[in-house]
Amino acid sequence: MSDSQRSIVTAWDVVKPTRDQFENLGAVARGIGMLVRSRFRDRLTIATLIEAHAAHRPQHPALAFEGREWTYAEFNAAANRLARVLAAAGIGADDVLALLVDNRPETLMLVAAAAKLGAAAAMCNTKQRGDVLAHSLATVKPSAIVVDTELASAFAEVRGDARLTGLSRVWQLPQGRGDAAIDGATDMTAAAAGESGGNLDASVEVASTATCFYIFTSGTTGLPKASRMSHRRWLRGGAGLGLLGLRLTAEDRLYCALPLYHNNALTVSWASVLCAGATFCLARKFSVSRFWDDIRASRATVFSYIGELCRYLLAADDGTGDRDHRVRAVIGNGLRPDIWDDFKARFGIERICEFYGASEGNLVFVNGFNMDRTAGFCPLPFAVVAYDADTEQPVIDDNGRMREVGRGEVGLLLNKVTDFAPFEGYTDDAAGEKKLHRGVFKAGDCYFDTGDLVRRQGMRHIAFVDRLGDTFRWKGENVATTQVENAVNAFGGVAESVVYGVEIPGADGRAGMVAITPEGDPERFDWSGLAAHLHAELPAYAVPVFARFKPEADVTGTLKYRKVDLKKDGYAPASGDTVYMLTPGRDAYRPLDMATREQLNAGELSL
Repeated sequence: MSDSQRSIVTAWDVVKPTRDQFENLGAVARGIGMLVRSRFRDRLTIATLIEAHAAHRPQHPALAFEGREWTYAEFNAAANRLARVLAAAGIGADDVLALLVDNRPETLMLVAAAAKLGAAAAMCNTKQRGDVLAHSLATVKPSAIVVDTELASAFAEVRGDARLTGLSRVWQLPQGRGDAAIDGATDMTAAAAGESGGNLDASVEVASTATCFYIFTSGTTGLPKASRMSHRRWLRGGAGLGLLGLRLTAEDRLYCALPLYHNNALTVSWASVLCAGATFCLARKFSVSRFWDDIRASRATVFSYIGELCRYLLAADDGTGDRDHRVRAVIGNGLRPDIWDDFKARFGIERICEFYGASEGNLVFVNGFNMDRTAGFCPLPFAVVAYDADTEQPVIDDNGRMREVGRGEVGLLLNKVTDFAPFEGYTDDAAGEKKLHRGVFKAGDCYFDTGDLVRRQGMRHIAFVDRLGDTFRWKGENVATTQVENAVNAFGGVAESVVYGVEIPGADGRAGMVAITPEGDPERFDWSGLAAHLHAELPAYAVPVFARFKPEADVTGTLKYRKVDLKKDGYAPASGDTVYMLTPGRDAYRPLDMATREQLNAGELSL
């Protein structure tokens, strides 16, 4: 067993014969074939793929949810009925349909319905509220929205926002009897019931380069950006991750408890399933206590994860059902080296298909050779370059060029932008341009800045190390520090604030921490009021766990906040300054006592 990251990957690691290298080679061949077809077939889309499965294998199960299954024929017909409702309302090519809907079958059916018309589904983060949600919607300019009635209050907060005047049509999806109706909304389920389930002519006219959906990512301005996903990139993700990485066959059943507004669910999981013609087993949400029961009930052979999910499962009490399942492989990202071996051994998982990729990124790395403690391999051009730890920027030499780090060293990952791997960007072109470096190694080249530190392991493999810049990851979500700072600064008594992420033993990602410069007497600061304010303004995952006072914020020569030293201090500053903590279930930040600090240091406190 090892809790350290793999430093290097050798040629022998790649070519040494193992039993699993020769399993499901047919899937590998199909994956290569689909990647080739995606390059030359300009009408290969989500819609045509679903319709092909419905035509050739109509009775094969496509979707399972809470004890019910839909065959490919049934799923395709349901999507067609929804598409006709959208078309009758004027939704067509290049339009945007916003989806404020939690995990349920209709979410996927609506994505497919929009795809059949050449429209794009905007996958709203259902945890967002108020100005953040309104901003997200405004970035994609939707002409219509479908709202889950359980999220009616979230929609009510933004419905009258001046930025959403183009939102002309509202549909609702009731969860059950007794749900409160949304004023002026049409029941989508009822409207679709009388429509034809036959294929639409429009689906075969949609280009593979068209946008199929938008995923909202954390922005450096503190507000989300809408990253664009084309049909071509989505299908390449499914082929590379599902067929080449997981080696899925039609007989596999992939269980997904991740939210569908995340690419881990919508692209990594669902695209993998559709490329293989397999079965997608969707859960409403993740539950530690029900997880393995759901796995058995759904007869899953594969499941998708984020690192936090794996840690939660491993932290649960040992049970007799830990190995009572059919799971042969898992796919996801963020499985940390310190629990990799224990997770694999305890649950009897043969293949861990860790991957690395960003919603807006143009490359994906995947652990296709089934090695331990690596984010995997990518055959396309990339570079891992030296960076300055203080400025968190690439190191530039006297000639204006960057330099790559050596094998085994840590650097900033840059993905080369090419015709085969273009950068599709955001709806905000200026924000997209800021992510690109030009003239990196020679005049005319172009690279996408991932903002991530990785270890260059060799043999075109990397391992994720940390996130740079103005975001950090917590509870499976990217937290934009500027968004949190804006919320903190809006609270009375705060002159300014600096937000950053700090490491906690035994936890994935970084917990939020804020250093506050108070306007008045620190002894009179309202810690209870701050907690209530932040809970009202921010998603739960973005509310800082820790807080401290800083009479004056340290800044760099370019007047940027110096967060490096604050991160090093963490929740136990060498200065002995009091740190305040907001524990789950509490209504105020309270001083962090020694007993709690020792629990944190020992990894014994669940956050």
